[in-house]
Amino acid sequence: METSRKKVSLTGVKPTGNLHIGNYFGAIKPALELAETYDARYFIADYHALNTIKDAAVLAANIREVAAGWLAGGLDAEKTIFYRQSSIPETFELATLLMAFTSKGLMNRAHAYKAAAQANTEKGADPDAGVNMGLFTYPVLMAADILLFDSDVVPVGKDQTQHVEMAQDVAEAFNFNYGRDGSTNSNNLGLTIPTALVRENVAVVPGLDGRKMSKSYNNAIPLFCSEKQLRKFIMRIVTNSQGVEEPKKPEDSQIFLLYKLFANAEEQAALASRYRAGGMGWGEAKEELFRVTNRELAPLRERFNVIMEDPLRLDAILAQGAEKARAIAVKTLKRLRKIVGIQ
Repeated sequence: METSRKKVSLTGVKPTGNLHIGNYFGAIKPALELAETYDARYFIADYHALNTIKDAAVLAANIREVAAGWLAGGLDAEKTIFYRQSSIPETFELATLLMAFTSKGLMNRAHAYKAAAQANTEKGADPDAGVNMGLFTYPVLMAADILLFDSDVVPVGKDQTQHVEMAQDVAEAFNFNYGRDGSTNSNNLGLTIPTALVRENVAVVPGLDGRKMSKSYNNAIPLFCSEKQLRKFIMRIVTNSQGVEEPKKPEDSQIFLLYKLFANAEEQAALASRYRAGGMGWGEAKEELFRVTNRELAPLRERFNVIMEDPLRLDAILAQGAEKARAIAVKTLKRLRKIVGIQ
């Protein structure tokens, strides 16, 4: 057994479409940094999306936009593995296998299911009204995504650690039953036990209204909108009633918090000084934000548009990633089939 194996990170990307600046700093950039120290794999969770997106055209468009967005954002498909979940049939075979080691009680405790059941109860409806089996067994499919690739770490937000913990529980149940080891350095390898990688220092990006940037709040700045549209979004940022001559606290301004994401240290210090000195209105502060934002996003926007204009090349990139991913997945399934007695 190889002892110098590079640790594996696995990142799932939901095809929700319409990526925004919050996605870029809160998800894309931190996830892509993992490729510097891990054997990094990234997949588009298109089958997961079926639980909420039932329009074929919308789902297909979202998959393409998100794939192009991550590539434009810096994902190197040559140095990492980037694929569609739906291109790896071994994922779904493993999910079926894992069902035999997953208790219904564990699924009852899943946050998404509990939230849906509670909402139904509060409305006086049956707790399971509108709950499909895709939603109920979502954690099992996610566990298959993770365990299929012997993932060591899975980057998630604090609110998503439960999914990784459930994958741990299922893997441990499997390993215990067959007397296997969860360490990749073991000659008795079963399922590798993953760990949630929660990054405390990931930026929380403020939206147009000061709350966390989110499509659900309708306060997001799209990542790949045109230069003209970008300026319009920035000019919509909510401010207080302080006049031009009044000194202002940069740390209390969402304009400045956004500015810090795009500006260098020298620019940040200079603008903070202007805030505190007075004599600068909110309109001028927004113009400064637009300048540094467009400076960084313009090349991303250009790359995104080029990728979207060549769907055949995008399909080829994802197909190449799927080929690399399947080579790993086939070996994993062969090992697990032998363990359970299915040759």
